[in-house]
Amino acid sequence: MVNYEVVIIGGGQAGITMGYYLKMKKIPFVILEKNERVGDSWRKRYHSLILFTPRSYSSLPGLQMKGPVNEFPTKDDMADYLESYVKQFDIPVMCNTVINQLSKQQNGPFVLETNKGEIRAYQVIIATGAFQKPFIPNIIEKNQDTFQVHSSEYSSPFELPGKDILVVGGGNSGAQIAVELAKDRNVTLAISHKVKFLPLTIAWKSIFHWLEAFGLLFAGIDSRKGKWFKKQSDPIFGKELKALIKNRKIRVNPRVIEVDGQEVIFEDNSKRKFDSIIWSTGFVPSYDWVNIRDVISPEGKPIHTRGVTKVKGLYFIGLPWQYQRGSALVCGVRLDAEYLVPIIIQMLISILRLVNSSQGNACPS
Repeated sequence: MVNYEVVIIGGGQAGITMGYYLKMKKIPFVILEKNERVGDSWRKRYHSLILFTPRSYSSLPGLQMKGPVNEFPTKDDMADYLESYVKQFDIPVMCNTVINQLSKQQNGPFVLETNKGEIRAYQVIIATGAFQKPFIPNIIEKNQDTFQVHSSEYSSPFELPGKDILVVGGGNSGAQIAVELAKDRNVTLAISHKVKFLPLTIAWKSIFHWLEAFGLLFAGIDSRKGKWFKKQSDPIFGKELKALIKNRKIRVNPRVIEVDGQEVIFEDNSKRKFDSIIWSTGFVPSYDWVNIRDVISPEGKPIHTRGVTKVKGLYFIGLPWQYQRGSALVCGVRLDAEYLVPIIIQMLISILRLVNSSQGNACPS
């Protein structure tokens, strides 16, 4: 059994940023990461993935990503940057560590049961992020004659059989994949809502520069701008998909309601056969391993206020709209970390005072 003052679960951008601030405050901690290397969650994404935030908005506090600030990094750039960031600031990360269960002893520490044994901690920060369990709608009726893959498991066009490809989902990953496949395949994009497009740059500056300039990117959900911004549907960044749709290089169909063998039925009752289907339908939370009351809702979502749960010493970071639009983005997670650090420090002081008191020692004033 190993004891820590603070344990961070997840070694992605959120966990690493939290680690940076704890390191600056000289608070002992460790990050538990399930992958073999820091950055592997990015390395495992599809080969052609390019971030829609430029390097200036893809960097964590204290270290600017190398390269032209207005250039858009690849997924491997991001992975290597996170790994170099950990080395630069000597952030302790324990890789290949899987959490089987998180529980809490009554009036005692948190207990983490892992594949490497039991770990105990006074405080725990869950930084597993938004991309946890791939979601595929339960609409596949019979035998699966068509090759199907979730976008999180898609790598490149070479793995897809046939010429007629269906991409289901209107997010940025689905858009990038559809554009890539349209070079030599017959691509149909199935979406359930009207797509909104935003350019990557305006007047030679990133769209994120303008979102920040107009006070939207980091506006809190309790502000007027934040409330309005949260109601807006997520846009597709860039013009490539829009141009291909306009030129009929990519066909757009409504929502998929059933898949039967190779035949796909759409919401307008039209039917078509496809050789391959890519489900770019997002992710759902996966917190089955959290065995603590009042932390996860019946819908499987974290119960928190700005990342602070009802359980003393337990926090979340890196959630979509944890407090602002940038909470789940590389550029915005620092704001949530900066908010949590004083709370973590105060809790640690209280715990140490309690420990000293129980041992009969005088507590520092």
